[in-house]
Amino acid sequence: MTMALLAVLILGACEKEDSPKTTHQQSPNRVITIPSDSKTGNTAILAVTIGHDGRYCNGCVMLGGELIHVDCMGDGNYCATTAAVQFQINGPVFSATTTDTFDLTSEDFFLMPDRSLDYMDDKGNPIYLNIPAQMVYRDSITLQFTFTGLFFSNSPAYEND
Repeated sequence: MTMALLAVLILGACEKEDSPKTTHQQSPNRVITIPSDSKTGNTAILAVTIGHDGRYCNGCVMLGGELIHVDCMGDGNYCATTAAVQFQINGPVFSATTTDTFDLTSEDFFLMPDRSLDYMDDKGNPIYLNIPAQMVYRDSITLQFTFTGLFFSNSPAYEND
């Protein structure tokens, strides 16, 4: 019995590792690509942590001339949320429009904090999708939100407070 256990330990220690190890720890703020049969697939899920505890907020959104707190919007990492988006590319800067009406909020506005999301380029290298802070409003016809000024970089452009 001990010889068999020793053989298993030795064989396990000498086993060749096929996959390389990566030191890049994936953030809760990331882009999840949606597989597509088309080479022009440009749909993804954005996973982000946003918002802060309302007990400690005197107001973060101006609504009707009054500064109020709205859960799961703005600076902080209080809420984890996802949004399915479709990218519109126009040179190095591009935009993303939500594809589900109420993924982010049932409000007609959304306060997006600046975020750098983990992403993999087409060669499997880690890069970042950067979204600048912005207040976006629901389109009156499609009811979707569009985030503008998105860009890629090799390091995060924002701290993701």
